[in-house]
Amino acid sequence: MTQLTLAKPDDLDRLTRLVADFHTEQGINQDAETRRAALAPLLEGSPHGAAYLIGPGRAPIGYIIVCFGWSVEFGGMDGFLDELYIRPAVRGRGIGSEVLMSLPKALAGAGLKALHLEVKTEDERAQRFYRKLRFQPREGYRLMTRII
Repeated sequence: MTQLTLAKPDDLDRLTRLVADFHTEQGINQDAETRRAALAPLLEGSPHGAAYLIGPGRAPIGYIIVCFGWSVEFGGMDGFLDELYIRPAVRGRGIGSEVLMSLPKALAGAGLKALHLEVKTEDERAQRFYRKLRFQPREGYRLMTRII
């Protein structure tokens, strides 16, 4: 069973390195100061989200970040899977699947009604992966963003 540990303030450096690796891989351009400022509140107990380290706490092999909101349509608290990263050297071993089977169950116990994510339209492999884990596209809906 893959270990998931709620990240705390003393995990900030470890988590920041993993997030930087993910952002580099995905072509997300973000400076280190902005990255740390975005992560720190999650590690300090913000009600808006949580970051979990995947694997041993001292030497994590990945992370997952879930941000929380509220949905009348879904009947209460919902979550957005903001980022999921597994180090390339350990991918393909079922770790991501295990995390995405266990974490939603745990969050449902805390009242989560739905978990959303976004995936690149051209990334068929990721879409197959998420469908296998019961994430489905919402027909007639498209995620739209306004950066403020």
